[in-house]
Amino acid sequence: MGHRAITSADFKLDDLSGSTGRLDILLRCVNSAFFISHDIRRDVEITLMLLGKPNPPKTIKIVGSEVKYLNPDERSTAALIRNALLQKPGGERRTSPGIYVSERSYSEVLSNISKESQMYYLKEDGEDIRDTSFGDDITFVLGDDQDLTEDEETILMSYEPKKLSLGPVSYHADHCVTVVNNELDRKTKSLG
Repeated sequence: MGHRAITSADFKLDDLSGSTGRLDILLRCVNSAFFISHDIRRDVEITLMLLGKPNPPKTIKIVGSEVKYLNPDERSTAALIRNALLQKPGGERRTSPGIYVSERSYSEVLSNISKESQMYYLKEDGEDIRDTSFGDDITFVLGDDQDLTEDEETILMSYEPKKLSLGPVSYHADHCVTVVNNELDRKTKSLG
């Protein structure tokens, strides 16, 4: 959830933390979600909600099994996002292999996800992630450098996600993604 992330392509790739409404936080989450040593995670999808000015919402979905041209630096990922933001409105559009843009609202995104996936809400007061078993299709919801608003949390809680904590310390959003991937890797390796 990028509460201030810019929703136009009018930003400089040289100034991602200053000119993009903190899109840089979401870019780091993309890198944490996909990149492993010498490869990317093909079984991961990430949906970024951009809610900043001038035209919110913009929803960017990146599908690991389809994505190409994704590199582990924020600047090239920002260029892919900027290309997606250049597209004219109108339904979900593929802007490059594995990258899609739409104007779906937060509520619409959650409604679609809930039809296919068990949702988990990363929250400090949740159950320890290490005490949780996971199914095959799971989704984790988290904010950026701001918590979900009261309205956003109310919408999310209507889908009855399980609240999970990553431990006794609060992490940056991209670090949360890394910790979740590590926990899932450990559980998968122990099963296989």
